[in-house]
Amino acid sequence: MQLEKFYYDNKIVRNFGIATVIWGIIGMTVGLLIAIQLYSPGANMGNQYTSFGRIRPLHTNAVIFAFVGNAIFMGVYYSLQRLLKARMFSDALSQIHFWGWQLIIISAVITLPLGFTTSHEYAELEWPIDIAITLIWVVFGINMFGTIFKRRERHLYVAIWFYIATFVTIAVLHIVNSVELPVSAFKSYMVYAGVQDALVQWWYGHNAVAFFLTTPYLGMMYYFLPKMANRPVYSYKLSILHFWALIFIYIWAGPHHLLYTTLPGWAQSLGVAFSIMLIAPSWGGMINGLLTLRGAWDKVRDDVVLKFMVVGLTAYGMATFEGPMLSLKQINAVGHFTDWIIAHVHVGALGWNGFLTFAILYWVIPRIYKTELYSKKMAAFHFWIGTLGILFYAVPMYWAGFTQGLMLKEFTPEGMLKYPNFLETTMRIIPMHVVRSVGGGMYLLGVIVMAFNLCKTALKGKLLANEAAEAMPLAPLTVEPAEKAHWHRALERKPIQFMILSLLVILIGTFIELMPTLTISSNIPTIASVKPYTPLELQGRDLYIREGCSNCHSQTVRPFRSETERYGEYSKAGEFVYDHPFLWGSKRTGPDLQREGGKYGDSWHYNHLMDPRLMSPGSIMPNYDWLISQKLDTSLTAAKINAMRTLGVPYAPGYEKIANRELAAQAKGISDNLYKDHIKVKSDKEIIAIIAYIQRLGTDIKANKTPNK
Repeated sequence: MQLEKFYYDNKIVRNFGIATVIWGIIGMTVGLLIAIQLYSPGANMGNQYTSFGRIRPLHTNAVIFAFVGNAIFMGVYYSLQRLLKARMFSDALSQIHFWGWQLIIISAVITLPLGFTTSHEYAELEWPIDIAITLIWVVFGINMFGTIFKRRERHLYVAIWFYIATFVTIAVLHIVNSVELPVSAFKSYMVYAGVQDALVQWWYGHNAVAFFLTTPYLGMMYYFLPKMANRPVYSYKLSILHFWALIFIYIWAGPHHLLYTTLPGWAQSLGVAFSIMLIAPSWGGMINGLLTLRGAWDKVRDDVVLKFMVVGLTAYGMATFEGPMLSLKQINAVGHFTDWIIAHVHVGALGWNGFLTFAILYWVIPRIYKTELYSKKMAAFHFWIGTLGILFYAVPMYWAGFTQGLMLKEFTPEGMLKYPNFLETTMRIIPMHVVRSVGGGMYLLGVIVMAFNLCKTALKGKLLANEAAEAMPLAPLTVEPAEKAHWHRALERKPIQFMILSLLVILIGTFIELMPTLTISSNIPTIASVKPYTPLELQGRDLYIREGCSNCHSQTVRPFRSETERYGEYSKAGEFVYDHPFLWGSKRTGPDLQREGGKYGDSWHYNHLMDPRLMSPGSIMPNYDWLISQKLDTSLTAAKINAMRTLGVPYAPGYEKIANRELAAQAKGISDNLYKDHIKVKSDKEIIAIIAYIQRLGTDIKANKTPNK
């Protein structure tokens, strides 16, 4: 057989590379802005569209789906073509994928600051954008599998296993977690409620980390690290073992985000058990990567690209050891809701995802431009300023997490809370937040230097858009002798069977963990005194979601004496049955609000929203004065009531016809109440609705402590 000539598509790799750098700078700049707001709330410039609650999800979406997402596609499109000895299946699909993904990101940049959000972490985008994500993900899958089918290399290398698992699992996660009932073009309600919604969200949230931030990067590590070091992968058998163990175990671990909540105990225990087991396959990947460098450590000393890879792999090992440790109930009791979790997440994000991305960019860009890197000194500066940035970020956040977590649990010898005011703990850790923002600034400076370096590199060379290559055509499938055959070797030659097996492996944990809670009613006992929200409270809840209040305030009281003394009765599963979506939160920058209703008068909440420092001196909460001037939109009240009824909330038939009348009556009552305290505000303003919602929180249980039935 003669060699076949073909061309690799480097233009699509270049496009995703440029997008990676641009969105990385944007996402990290937004992150720095919100970090500053945590000790200087005026950094939002008095603008509702740049307030912490609205742009915190913009930061997470930008760095996960824009920066890391584009980096994944850059690495996959570069490595896949070379591993399969074939050009991508369709140049047109590659372009649709690229521009479609950028439009999705731009839509997030527009809609999130406007307050269009589902409030689900890492899945905040509303339903039309969810549909667009699904379509573009399918385009990516068709292009990837089309390339696999026309390959000239029979064997599917380990990197491709991870790409296949990423594709099928992200598809399942996105579809299940995005089951919403649209109310309007940019408003929807989650089909699941309360405990069920929390379980689905953190099954998704944890596995988005697993299959978007981990498996594709492991795949890229398996391709690029051996290339960079000019060494073969340390162990083929270890790669098989840790791949299948990783995708099987990871899918079970989500409930460790919900320890001590009202999630059924058996689900929490499953999450903890599988989280501990997760150490083995995670470290299997790290060890396989680091041992690939055996005999090449002298290169690490001189090659900045390998330095990035080594620190990235080390950060991966640290984060994947710490994650299981944080799932232990004793540690989780202190660390959850604190900055400890922020430190943990960013060791992985800045070290593992960031540094691997930088290494790949520094390695790929000179090769597709057929030139040398413009400045190795700039790259070395980037490495050291980035490493120092991670340290200056993570260490203060660990310190802040330990400090706040322990302060909140401390009692006096007399048995009273030593720090009864949550704000005392917030003010104590402000210096750590200042240092954290310095670390973030250092890391961002390194990325800007890299962007300049890569830009000068590209200008020095010329893009080889179509790189010539040649390979033998795919040989007919032959049967290996029995003594040489290996079951996995045979599977590696069958991409469809490999994809189906990967899907089955991740579905086992999914079904066992999700289905009982979603289908067996006894897992979610109801409480007779819990009633649906009034129309005004429902509108207020949607404003609470719009402003991103759940980014800073939880709504779940754990069964600890330190929490019941501080907040009130611990949470019950039946309290959340009408909550579409759940709003338990994952970080307490401020106190828990589940028992907030009736603690303070309406005028206190009015003044607190207008200027938090009037009622809580030293507060880092931003002003929400726009709620006072903006008129409440009641045009969707009927549609919202109908949607909630469809989802099982027991509003009476025809109630939507009188909902706005009841809304107006309740709003007038709050307005009149404020007037008694010399506060003049019209009853049709947004602040009235959000006060109504806050005053409702927890009152069903206070009014009637009926036992669960």
